[in-house]
Amino acid sequence: MTPAGIQNCNANNVCNTNAAPIPKEQRESPQRDSSRRRFLQTAMTGALTGVFATAALRSAFPTPVLAQQRLDPNTALQELVDGNRRFMSNNMTHCEKDLAILRQHNVQGQEPFAAVLSCADSRVPIELIFDQTIGHIFVTRVAGNVVSPEIIGSLEFGAAVLGTKVILVLGHAGCGAVKAAISGAEVPGQISALFPRIRPAVDQAGPDLVAATKANAKIQAALLRQGSTVISSLLKEGKVKVVAGYYDLGNGSVTLLD
Repeated sequence: MTPAGIQNCNANNVCNTNAAPIPKEQRESPQRDSSRRRFLQTAMTGALTGVFATAALRSAFPTPVLAQQRLDPNTALQELVDGNRRFMSNNMTHCEKDLAILRQHNVQGQEPFAAVLSCADSRVPIELIFDQTIGHIFVTRVAGNVVSPEIIGSLEFGAAVLGTKVILVLGHAGCGAVKAAISGAEVPGQISALFPRIRPAVDQAGPDLVAATKANAKIQAALLRQGSTVISSLLKEGKVKVVAGYYDLGNGSVTLLD
């Protein structure tokens, strides 16, 4: 008798597969599928909290790849640090990888090990300064690297669904958004909408641009830890790390602030 799921082939190489039937309780019904989608939407909009929201996100998406599962938050952070050292020493390795193969590898999905909240400044090329390539870093960008509901939702997706192990909030030298917030001068359009989110750092650090930029990165990192039930739950479980950093445009170094 051939066990269920094993192919039994005769002399003419004609095979018969005795596939085990799917138990009734494991079959998906349209109602169950619809319910799962509604549950995920609720979790992503913040109606669920803490471990329940995290569990809902995990159950609704594929399990992170094995390469991510072997990384812990400290190792993921060290990979960013090591990559930045390679960038500073002009000894980058990401250029050695075959981009055509990498593109094909990432067509069906992504497997970033880290997430970065960066300023939108064009002088801060995230993948370059950490010597990483396609699919390695989940990047969110906004002027002043400030936290908003949209940014939180994006980083929650990165951590709970994609499996990123570290979240880095990265300020940088010469940040125009922080400089404008310090000045407080009238600006056109919606630019001033950034100021209330940066102002706490200016109040804390004063008019010094470097000090205010570093304070802003640390404050935004703290907001992520405290303002996201999904991220705070993963922090308690030791599955993610949230840190702040400062990028020096002149020498290319990233300094961790926590």
